[in-house]
Amino acid sequence: MDRTDESLIALRRILRVTEQFGRQLAQASGLSAAQFRVLQLVAETGSRTAKEISVKMGISQATVTSLVDKLVAQDMVHREKSVTDRRQINILITERGAETIAEAPDALQQRYVRKFEALKDWEQAQIVASLERVAALLDADEIDASPVLEIGDIRGRH
Repeated sequence: MDRTDESLIALRRILRVTEQFGRQLAQASGLSAAQFRVLQLVAETGSRTAKEISVKMGISQATVTSLVDKLVAQDMVHREKSVTDRRQINILITERGAETIAEAPDALQQRYVRKFEALKDWEQAQIVASLERVAALLDADEIDASPVLEIGDIRGRH
């Protein structure tokens, strides 16, 4: 087997594990990985604005609104006007949302983050450089993306 095939196999493995996790998460919680990440961000502080989520995830506020709409429909979060600024809407986690986080499988990206951050600085830099190069080889280096391991439209399929 040559290196080209080895690189394609490695890419396929990454895509498959991402897809498998998405199915596991959807089956366990009824959420997409992006929806779950929004729920995690809200749970971290108990309350977030769409702008804060947008900045943290590197996605548009319109996409956040779509994700939050789906979470509200499932009673995972609710919206509430800020008492200090009437123009601001806070997104708060519900009891059901907190239970969902507690019962969900270990998030794939969280596993990645833990293992990646345990690497030495030079190893991290090497991986980032290699992944950026792979994205460029696929003409994907200019595609808008967030740090959520999910295949498909980030606004979710649920």
